[in-house]
Amino acid sequence: MALLDEVKSELSGIDGEMPAAQKAQVTAMLRFGGGLRKVQRNIIVQAQFDSLDAAQWLQDAILHLYGHEALVRTVDHATPHGNVRRYVVIVERGGVALALQTGLLDRQRHQPVPGLPPELANGNIAQVKTIWRGAFLAHGGLSEPGNASYLEIVCPSNEAALALVAAARRLGISAHPRQVRSSKRVTLQDPDAIERMLNLMGAPRSAREWTGKRSDGETRSKANRLANFDDANMRRSAKAAAEACEKVRRAFDILGDDIPPNLKAAGQLRLDHVDASLEELGHLADPPITKDAVAGRIRRLLQLAEKVNKQGGQAAK
Repeated sequence: MALLDEVKSELSGIDGEMPAAQKAQVTAMLRFGGGLRKVQRNIIVQAQFDSLDAAQWLQDAILHLYGHEALVRTVDHATPHGNVRRYVVIVERGGVALALQTGLLDRQRHQPVPGLPPELANGNIAQVKTIWRGAFLAHGGLSEPGNASYLEIVCPSNEAALALVAAARRLGISAHPRQVRSSKRVTLQDPDAIERMLNLMGAPRSAREWTGKRSDGETRSKANRLANFDDANMRRSAKAAAEACEKVRRAFDILGDDIPPNLKAAGQLRLDHVDASLEELGHLADPPITKDAVAGRIRRLLQLAEKVNKQGGQAAK
């Protein structure tokens, strides 16, 4: 089971909430999962979910809190990545009454409320938590560990997004609205804020799992970066050693037997131990010398060869 499915399953299994908090969750699930649809003169309330547990929770809550029968229908959508199954909660009879009871329909004008009802937006903290829980169950997403961290909710309207941002602010969490193509979204990107929101919504087990997997992913990523860095260093060192050996061979060819013994010994060490570092070459010398001394002698060997080569070229002219 994917982590997102585990979060929604955990949130759908919460019971024992006060009725006011449950009603706030119902309203949020209906608002962010779909809302109102007018068919002839009737209003049908419906909401779509990717979690069967969430759909069944809403179906039961509508019956026990408001006394209306709700149906759960399975719908398969064809996508470029294959069929995707969704679960649609529909209230056909009593839709107007339920819309009024949940605050999705304005009682005075009988017009749909574009965001969240004011009484919910200004409700207590328990209601604010279940608003976020309901919105997440309806249209929430969560990054998989190892990817860039995010928790986001796709919103049906700009008003709904702003209401969600205000609700997060009341919980002490900074959420940001953003436009992604044709959809409005509210996003959390700070890992600590995501972990805290998961806990506040009522998914502590999933929060621990998400945090643990994210930490493991960050550790693996760091190890991979270090390994790649070390590998790059090794490649650079091997290339530099190969180039140094080629220069020493050319110097030997130019100078022949006319090479000071200490410079010849340093050059021969370089040729005999291609992969060794300058420090290791110093330890191999007899007697041992410092890496700076090895580097200095090889440098003087190359300079001497270059000088002799230039003099030979001028003499030929």
